[in-house]
Amino acid sequence: MPLKMKHDALAMTEYRNEPAVLVLSDSKEGLERASRSAERAGCRISASIGLEGAVERLDRQVAAAAVVADFQEDHGPALDSLLDRLDESARSGRHRSVISAPPELIDVISARVLHRDVIHLCAPSELDRVMAIGLACARQPARLHDVGKGQRPARLQQLSEEVGRIATILADLSEDELLREPRGVAESDEAGELSSAMVRSIIRGRRLREQYFAGELFADPAWDMLLDLMAARLDKQRVAVSSLCIAAAVPPTTALRWIKTLTDQGVFVRTADPQDGRRVFIELSDGAAAQLGAYLLAVQRISPLMI
Repeated sequence: MPLKMKHDALAMTEYRNEPAVLVLSDSKEGLERASRSAERAGCRISASIGLEGAVERLDRQVAAAAVVADFQEDHGPALDSLLDRLDESARSGRHRSVISAPPELIDVISARVLHRDVIHLCAPSELDRVMAIGLACARQPARLHDVGKGQRPARLQQLSEEVGRIATILADLSEDELLREPRGVAESDEAGELSSAMVRSIIRGRRLREQYFAGELFADPAWDMLLDLMAARLDKQRVAVSSLCIAAAVPPTTALRWIKTLTDQGVFVRTADPQDGRRVFIELSDGAAAQLGAYLLAVQRISPLMI
């Protein structure tokens, strides 16, 4: 190659510092939607791939800050295979992923995606997707670049770092820190009897507040899910992820984040559905059930009105 051509090629080479993301979707609209959100999060698109070639492309992908996937339909084994691959990549530390899907796919995705580095969004807004992608691309190992910092919007960068910091704190909590030994509980506490009717009356009382105040004022998804799982445990019923999201009384994406965190910390336990390999149930761990039962009985002795 002539020297002038080499110099021209070098001059045209663009060195970019934006995180590279791979976009996957089962529709043209999904590819456009995910690409737009990734670009607004300050990322560059390395490739946009349909569902059929997604697994093969992931195998060939050399490096990516994150994978952004948008699914609107259940594609059976093809979707299962891709979800397994995304979860495996998160476990191996290859990349994080952000998956957007409608509520109908909550159980299908939750059954196969376990790792905290796969962010599951349920019918998200544009802002939800942009923030999730920003978080997925944040806190990456330090890298060398030929240019200075990218031009990601300062507010988005600040929010991403703050969310990342909170997520790290939650992830570092151990089960021992979440579940504490009861203090000052009399021996007679064990004689009390906890019923599902009592727990469900507490849940109804909590929902009644929303008739008088904005529901967001009392949002407490962890507590609502604990109560729902306790009632189900007492009734010997099983709770699917989609049902637990409803019980959380918050947007599904928020509920899914809490379910994953509390499962990681051993408060919740995942159990496979023997009748359906594409669904899992969520239960209270024995330790969490014991502590919650002791608490409910202790408070009930103080006052029968407890919400």
